[in-house]
Amino acid sequence: MSGAGPAPESTPASTAHVSLSRFAVLSIAAALVTMGIKTVAFLITGSVGLLSDALESTVNLVAAIGALVALRVAARPADEEHAYGHAKAEYFAAGAEGGMILFAAVAIIVTSVPRLLHPEALTDVAAGLTVSALAGGVNLAVALVLGRAGRRYRSITLEADGKHLMTDVWTSAGVIVAVAMVALTGWERLDPIIALVVAANIVVSGVVLLRRSVAGLMDTSLPVDQLEAVQAVLARRTGPDTQFHGLRTRQAGRRSFMSFHVLVPGAWTVQRSHDLVEEVEAELHAQVPDLTIVAHVEPLEDPRSFADEGLDRRAVPPSARPGDVPPAR
Repeated sequence: MSGAGPAPESTPASTAHVSLSRFAVLSIAAALVTMGIKTVAFLITGSVGLLSDALESTVNLVAAIGALVALRVAARPADEEHAYGHAKAEYFAAGAEGGMILFAAVAIIVTSVPRLLHPEALTDVAAGLTVSALAGGVNLAVALVLGRAGRRYRSITLEADGKHLMTDVWTSAGVIVAVAMVALTGWERLDPIIALVVAANIVVSGVVLLRRSVAGLMDTSLPVDQLEAVQAVLARRTGPDTQFHGLRTRQAGRRSFMSFHVLVPGAWTVQRSHDLVEEVEAELHAQVPDLTIVAHVEPLEDPRSFADEGLDRRAVPPSARPGDVPPAR
């Protein structure tokens, strides 16, 4: 017997019916605006630090377009070729964004090293910094919106885009301070030095995104807090007549998947076993949003039912043979 199905749309945590494309469109608009603003700041001052900031905005634009495509693909319903849906498309977008961030870091380094060896004076610093600060403000507002939406709707694509933009905000702040210090001290090499620091910061951000993307594509399990909630549900339901093992979980974008085995007395009717599974699933749906469950019922007295206990991944202890489990409370 098996039971499967997503949480109902009436559940506040459910996000299956929410379209996230509008957030990607917002990100594209912000990238276009800030890219133009930062390019103007570079042309005014000639600062390679401000140029590095503008290059990162170019990456933002490409990443935002990729995010829009990924979110639309991920929103497609399951079909004959993709029975589990298309949610993993988001991990490809996050990985691509991580790769583009690393590319931007390389471009900044290539541009900055010659300026470090042969420094040049900056021009119209005050005007350039004012323009750059305006771009930073736009990115800050959009980064906060995307980050909040990513956490609320459990979208790695929006989280990645939000974190990328927040990195851009800190980059802009550092560049503004550094360029101002160049103007105040006359130490021209500080401009390419801060650009190289920006590149190092961008590398860290890109590596983090790539690692998250790979983890998602490798079917990483649910977060620890959700696993603990799942274990608590199964523990409450465990007793002399009901035991569980073979718990496995994975994530795919906004969706979560779980399978486990339910051991009940062989004398139980199909209806009684089904009712138990439905009750357990309802409790699990309340703990994990957008969850699809597959539960396999086995007879408690049959030794073959315990042959697959090795499937357990962070299963609720103890692994329950008759008599080993305390009575349910």
